[in-house]
Amino acid sequence: MPDVGEGLSEADVLQWYVEAGDKVHDGMIVCEVETAKAVVELPIPYEGLVHEIRCAAGATVAIGAVIITVDTAPQDGSPPAAPPVSETAVPSSPEPEPHEALLVGYGVMNSSTKRRPRRPRAEQPTRPEAAAAQAKPPVRKLARDLGVDLGRVVPSGSSGVITREDVHAAARTEPPVRGEPAPTSASGERRVPVKGVRKATAEAMVASAFTAPHVTEFTSVDVTRTVTLVQRLRQDPDFARLRVTPLLLVAKAFLAAVRRFPEINASWDEAAQEIVLKERVHLGIAAATPRGLLVPNIKDAHAKTLRQLAEALEQLVTTARAGKTPPADLSGGTVTITNLGVFGVDTGTPILNPGEAAILAVGAIKSLPWVHKGKVKPRQVLTLALSFDHRLVDGELGSRVLAATAEILEHPKRLITWA
Repeated sequence: MPDVGEGLSEADVLQWYVEAGDKVHDGMIVCEVETAKAVVELPIPYEGLVHEIRCAAGATVAIGAVIITVDTAPQDGSPPAAPPVSETAVPSSPEPEPHEALLVGYGVMNSSTKRRPRRPRAEQPTRPEAAAAQAKPPVRKLARDLGVDLGRVVPSGSSGVITREDVHAAARTEPPVRGEPAPTSASGERRVPVKGVRKATAEAMVASAFTAPHVTEFTSVDVTRTVTLVQRLRQDPDFARLRVTPLLLVAKAFLAAVRRFPEINASWDEAAQEIVLKERVHLGIAAATPRGLLVPNIKDAHAKTLRQLAEALEQLVTTARAGKTPPADLSGGTVTITNLGVFGVDTGTPILNPGEAAILAVGAIKSLPWVHKGKVKPRQVLTLALSFDHRLVDGELGSRVLAATAEILEHPKRLITWA
């Protein structure tokens, strides 16, 4: 199993596209794996015949373990016999013959580290109609995440292919069937294994909450002018076919505030006891996906025009929902925005993304009575919450960043006057 991300120790094999005896060539996709960060298709760096599949779909495999061997110099044209597929990676095995190539990332990893053997997973029965259902691997993955039985889904695609929309529609109408232990009659409890994105998120949040001293400040702001600007941008030919939302202008306002007070674009180096100031702003956007919470980031967001930022946001959300966010986009963020408003929530106290100094929570925009030009009028009001690491961001800096963001949203012309 090659290392497809930064600092990962294991990955789950979702699906194999080949089996023993198949011909493969350099660069051919042979399987799909899921890490704590992304779903990735793995290419084979060899040409020959598949000799052995070392782990079954659904197995959790340690980085560096052999998952497939390829006969690069077969003695005859007959395919090799298919050995039995094990449910988990083989912890120790004889050295392969010289003509067998290993997909390990890419070479044999010599290590004296002993890993605890994994507990075998219980074999889950497969419904014949589910196995016969026609669906692409990402759609099957989505069905697994949502607990949808593909055998009960009515396909709407051409030639009877099940689409993502079909799965989402089924998820709203049928109870989940995830192959998890059923609730016990005595307690009514159900235990769900913590793995993948959920496990990584839990570890990251615990590390952040108990390492960085969090401070959260709040402010409510009249964003009526911003809402009007959003409506005008939707009619602008330059933004045709782009999804323009208030989040776009919130992101632009936050980036302008970070540019005005660049000290907040930093991180804490515990080992060196130093504050690392960063010149480039990689803006993270917290995204709720079927796989769990992901925080992909827009590289060099500070240098993008409003249209470029809109394009990047749309691409980020589309990729994240499809489960195709590359690992590189899930690391290196410097500040983050989490949009709670899409759930109708006013505000929250967000936890910092590890390695970052600030995260901005955006609440729902609501029509509220507001004093405007000396009179109480109905206005569009938004609540912002900024959490920051008090080791490197003091109250003054955090307050100035939050106030500047609110000022821009109340008076969007500040994007020009402060440029």
